[in-house]
Amino acid sequence: MSASMAMWKNEGIEKMGKTPSQPQKTSDLSAWFKRHGEMAAALVSGGLILLAWILEDRFSAMAIPLYLIAYAAGGFVKAKEGLATLVREKELDVNLLMLLAAIGAAAIGYWTEGGLLIFIFSVSGALETYTMAKSERDLSALMEMKPDTARLYTETGEEKLVPVEELQAGDRVVVKPGERIPVDGIIREGGSAVNQAAITGESLPVDKCAGDDVYAGTVNGSGSLIVEAKRTGENSLFSKIIRLIEESRTRVPKSQHRIDRLEKGYAKVILLATLLLIVLPPVLLNWSWTESLYRAMVFLVVASPCALVASIMPAILSAISNGARKGVLFKSGIQLEALADIQVVAFDKTGTLTKGQLQVTDWTGYGEMNGEELLQAAGSIETLSEHPVGKAIVEKAKQMNLPLTRPSGLRAMSGWGVEAEYDGALWKIGKPGMFPSMDGTIRQDAARLEREGKTVVLAEKAGKIVGLIALRDEIRPEACRAIQQLKRMGIQVAMLTGDQRITAEAIGREAGIDRVYSGLLPEDKVKKIEQLGQTAGKVAMIGDGVNDAPALAVAHVGIAMGGAGSDVALETADVVLMNDDLEKVSHAIQLGKRMKRVVKQNVWFALSVIVLLITLNFSQAVSLPYGVVGHEGSTILVILNGLRLLR
Repeated sequence: MSASMAMWKNEGIEKMGKTPSQPQKTSDLSAWFKRHGEMAAALVSGGLILLAWILEDRFSAMAIPLYLIAYAAGGFVKAKEGLATLVREKELDVNLLMLLAAIGAAAIGYWTEGGLLIFIFSVSGALETYTMAKSERDLSALMEMKPDTARLYTETGEEKLVPVEELQAGDRVVVKPGERIPVDGIIREGGSAVNQAAITGESLPVDKCAGDDVYAGTVNGSGSLIVEAKRTGENSLFSKIIRLIEESRTRVPKSQHRIDRLEKGYAKVILLATLLLIVLPPVLLNWSWTESLYRAMVFLVVASPCALVASIMPAILSAISNGARKGVLFKSGIQLEALADIQVVAFDKTGTLTKGQLQVTDWTGYGEMNGEELLQAAGSIETLSEHPVGKAIVEKAKQMNLPLTRPSGLRAMSGWGVEAEYDGALWKIGKPGMFPSMDGTIRQDAARLEREGKTVVLAEKAGKIVGLIALRDEIRPEACRAIQQLKRMGIQVAMLTGDQRITAEAIGREAGIDRVYSGLLPEDKVKKIEQLGQTAGKVAMIGDGVNDAPALAVAHVGIAMGGAGSDVALETADVVLMNDDLEKVSHAIQLGKRMKRVVKQNVWFALSVIVLLITLNFSQAVSLPYGVVGHEGSTILVILNGLRLLR
């Protein structure tokens, strides 16, 4: 774990709640110093400079030591960073340029001006550190959120404290009120409100009861729970998030790479130009050496690319932090830049636009069979089935409190349905294609429901069709709103699915999607993404399954559903929606556009200030104090402009 992550350890625990297995490991004073030490040093430096300036006329002997202490207090951190870059990479950076300028100003008697440069430079550095720390806190508060131990619920009903690493899928653990849930799993007993903010970004606790999923690292409320482990250790959603966080810290966007390369060459050019400005004006322009050295120091200050260097990363880190708080995890700033230019968003259907769970929507009995009798019989027969259609029918019968009895001789007919002995008769339940004897009314009912995008099964008793049941994978409640938001932003929306055309088009109409592509295999989805990219513009693909991973990889931006998404989809995607909220897609794109706009503002502002101050210096129209304020003030302004993205 990096030092910067450790910096925010205790604050994250205090914010999210602690467990008995996670004692506070750092003193409050030490944690405060790590968070605020750089700004405190800058303020101390500023106070000493002000005091030295007041004493300079009457007590000059006291002023010099105060200036020296102020220089050391304000410049220590940046001097350390600059020297480390010089030693490790054999490169000059803006930190050394600023320190050389301050030392040069002091050498010609401008102690106050040099001190002012140190003070403002250290304040801007502290602000940049704050931005990075804020992003680290929002992204890596999870790093210390996982309990080290769990209460294993044994077969004898006893509780045994064990390391989390020893838990296996299927184990049951006891989670008491106020504790963190140690595994991804399903509640088997109990109910409680669970704070999932660390995982999904939801601001309010979510009520959970038996049968609901819970995630490692979330905080149990006031009720006791028995949770059956579904994913443990490195396979948990918690561990996946940590891996994504680690990736986000190691990758920077192309714009930042360009600025970093510019800084290395630019610093050498500025230092060479400064040396020439010291030597040439006394020879060519009859300037005094003092004036020449003074103008060279002003040039060294105003020409340094501090504001330009600070134009990008604070804005990107602020935007990443903003997304993390709302349940949108970016693997790096690269995806933020790419999102700003997205023109098409392509959705997978099952599990993305829809819930991925079939539900019974219609049921009709024929002849003497009424609807409830049909559901009771079909539910009883399907109790032994593992097929999603059968499970949905059983669930509907249970919701209606219908008594279910087991059938005998259940036989699955692969790809078609099931048959079994029930209530003294042979029953068949399956696709309409199993029943060539359908009459006109039943055929019309089945066709109408299929046009609505529903899956139709028929029930036959003793050779006679007695009922029809229709099921559908319901659209997520927020899907239609998310699609309308994207359309209002001028973004085209498409749906890619392997489902049949009738079902796909029905879902597309309901969701408000104009471009519907059905019957696609995984390789077909890849080709369609490439085709959309060539004809419509840059494409973002949103999916959740293994079959979506190739399309996620080839899209300009791949977005995975974090809650229900497969491991492969999460690893392949560039952005993860931690609470599966599709409305966050438009937020992510807007955030990318805002970030790009702020970066452009910062870069142009920084370049304009540098050019203006250099011009004024060569015309001898700017003094060192004004050069310091103009240059370092612009650095602070671009950082503050980037911090707006935290909102």
